[in-house]
Formats: sequence, C-alpha cells, structure tokens
Amino acid sequence: MSQEACDQVLRDGDHRRLLKGWPELFPHLPGPQTDSDAEIVLHHARTQNPRIDFKLRAWSHRWLVDHSLPSGLPDELKPKAERLYSVVVSAVFVSANSNSPALKPLAKMVQSAMSDAVLEAEADGKLLDTPFVRARIQDARRRTFKQLLGTTGVR
Repeated sequence: MSQEACDQVLRDGDHRRLLKGWPELFPHLPGPQTDSDAEIVLHHARTQNPRIDFKLRAWSHRWLVDHSLPSGLPDELKPKAERLYSVVVSAVFVSANSNSPALKPLAKMVQSAMSDAVLEAEADGKLLDTPFVRARIQDARRRTFKQLLGTTGVR
C-alpha cells in the first residue's frame, strides 16, 4: 500500500482496510488486532496527518475525546476543532433548602442523596432519560426524609 493509498484510507475512514494493510505498511510495528483497535489507530493517525482535510482531523479529534482517548491533533489546532465540533453537555440541577437553621444539615443530606441518584443514573447510561432521572431523584428524596424524620417529606 502506497503513502497515497494510506492517506486515502484515512480520508475514507476505512479502518478495516487499515487493519488488512497494516503488515504491508508497517511490518516492523505490531498492528491493531481488532476492528475497534484499528478504528482508534485510524482516528489518531488522522489527527496527526497534515495532508488530511482539517474537518476530518477535527472530527477524529472529537471522536477520540468522546471516547476518552488521547488526540494527536496539535495544540494550536484544538481550539478551532472544538468550535467546529462542539460538545453537548447535560446537566441536572438538584437543590434541597430550609429556612430553619436547625434543618439545614438535613437539607444537605437530602441534597446529597438526590445528587447520588443523578450520578447513579449517569452510571446506568440514563442521564438523558429525564423521566427516569426525575423518578430516581424523587425516590431518593422520599427515602432520605423517611430515614431522617420517619416521614416522606412530600407536601
């Protein structure tokens, strides 16, 4: 496989072709063994190759970052890539308050239990499922009130 053919593989995002052509291109290096490994190698190589169109390099940078993998994109290009393929961030607001100084520690405990419920939903991969998250928060709130006060605390 020639250098041009290798660049074309990177442009096409064809990780299977990269996997097959690896022994010919880089016989002195251990190659990826699975499709998943080949995809990672392809995206990383793409970020480093200045002959590849910037949009493809930026897309591979975003893919690697989204998969918690290091990007090979030069530092001076990262801000431009981040603007091109921005990140959508999910957030959940949790609050438990009290006007009574005596109940403030209880409110903190309730808020902590509700926050833990959100983190559990995230760990389950359901952070974007609003009804699921809301139900988990409300359940945590009820259970904590019941443990602390012997009541559900629901108005």
